[in-house]
Amino acid sequence: MFGKRSETDAGPALKAPPKVEADVPKAVAVATPARNTGSGAQRNEPSEEYYDTKSTIFNALFETIDVTALAGMQSDKAREEIRLIVDEIIAIRNVRLSVAEQNQLIVEICDDILGYGPLEPLLARDDIADIMVNGAKHVFIETEGKMQKTNIRFRDNQQLMNICQRIVSQVGRRVDESSPICDARLLDGSRVNVIAPPLSIDGPALTIRKFKKDKLRLDDLVNFGSISPAGAQVLQIIGACQCNIVISGGTGSGKTTLLNALTGFIHPDERIITCEDAAELQLQQPHVVRLETRPPNLEGKGKVTMADLVKNCLRMRPERIIVGEVRGPEAFDLLQAMNTGHDGSMGTLHANSPREALSRLESMITMGGFSLPAKTIREMIVGSVDVIIQATRLRDGSRRITRITEVIGMEGDIIVTQDLIVYEMDGEDAQGNIIGEHKSTGIARPAFWDRARYFNLEKDLAEALDAAGS
Repeated sequence: MFGKRSETDAGPALKAPPKVEADVPKAVAVATPARNTGSGAQRNEPSEEYYDTKSTIFNALFETIDVTALAGMQSDKAREEIRLIVDEIIAIRNVRLSVAEQNQLIVEICDDILGYGPLEPLLARDDIADIMVNGAKHVFIETEGKMQKTNIRFRDNQQLMNICQRIVSQVGRRVDESSPICDARLLDGSRVNVIAPPLSIDGPALTIRKFKKDKLRLDDLVNFGSISPAGAQVLQIIGACQCNIVISGGTGSGKTTLLNALTGFIHPDERIITCEDAAELQLQQPHVVRLETRPPNLEGKGKVTMADLVKNCLRMRPERIIVGEVRGPEAFDLLQAMNTGHDGSMGTLHANSPREALSRLESMITMGGFSLPAKTIREMIVGSVDVIIQATRLRDGSRRITRITEVIGMEGDIIVTQDLIVYEMDGEDAQGNIIGEHKSTGIARPAFWDRARYFNLEKDLAEALDAAGS
């Protein structure tokens, strides 16, 4: 019992014996969920009684332990300390649990205190691409391109908010009523967005784009059917011969994955500078400088925007500039960099087609306060961007590279483009999967032919385009 344990026996995390209320029942049977073995969407729904009991034990635990002391302990030792104290709380309160149920309860409480609570089993799964939390009681995941609701839930919105604050504080950011929107990342690189009350009406909304432990390469995209082997060869040449690339696509279409794959063909001798809102790119080259934006502090000062990063990296002798996502005035600075000798620069933006991507670039420059004639902006785009690669998430959940498009010049006030490779859908199979094929448009000598020849890649390019057309 707690009364018989000394502070030395219990370890530095024990503060005092828990209070035992006089009205505690002699035995409480609790329906607990089975241990999640890999499918958060499949486990049985825990009862309200389970959550009430867990909350009671959790509160008693907090009266007993020193959380600050736990934070300074190794994870295994901290978990063992929590286990010992929870065992005694369960014994004092005479809660009737099986060994498996008690172990599950202890695991969940350890996750609440030391990790990310109910998110831990989802973060451990490699097959989940996105985790979406809409308040305490609604958790969705995306796996294999399909959205599904899980039976995982938080104790209440306050627990969810505490976990959100724990996540963002690890990268020096904050989220509260005065700063209710925050972009951050987990320590493994997973992208995180939090929007808190009062903006989010039904409780904090947490979205996690999970980090892939194994970086996908272009060969993997070929195996997944995202691009044909010949199309992948064209992309490899585009990346290697220092074309300026914009990757366009909708949310969840695989833009960042494709950007990562294309960076694999950058020569290891080149100096690369990346600019991101939340650092997630996984470049393997030895000479990489990673920059990340910063929100304002509590006094509203110290904000560093994407445009600030792009401007500054021009002073850092970059050979390639890679912008994780272009979404504002930094579009002007990136185009300036592409147009002044920083060949091979890359960026992504949200658009549904190459033509729309060009319009988005133009509108971002205009909204940035640059009072330039439309024709001047378009001439800047033509002089900067060589290739637009369109990534699309199809209705069956699969991701495809649907267009590889060149920007080749101006006719009057209109930007002229030409497709090199397009994805043509032929229908769907009995399971609802999209059937289609990547095909060449028959362009034998693309506009970047001379650039490919400079790098002795024109023969490979000709063979790849010929293979794509056969």
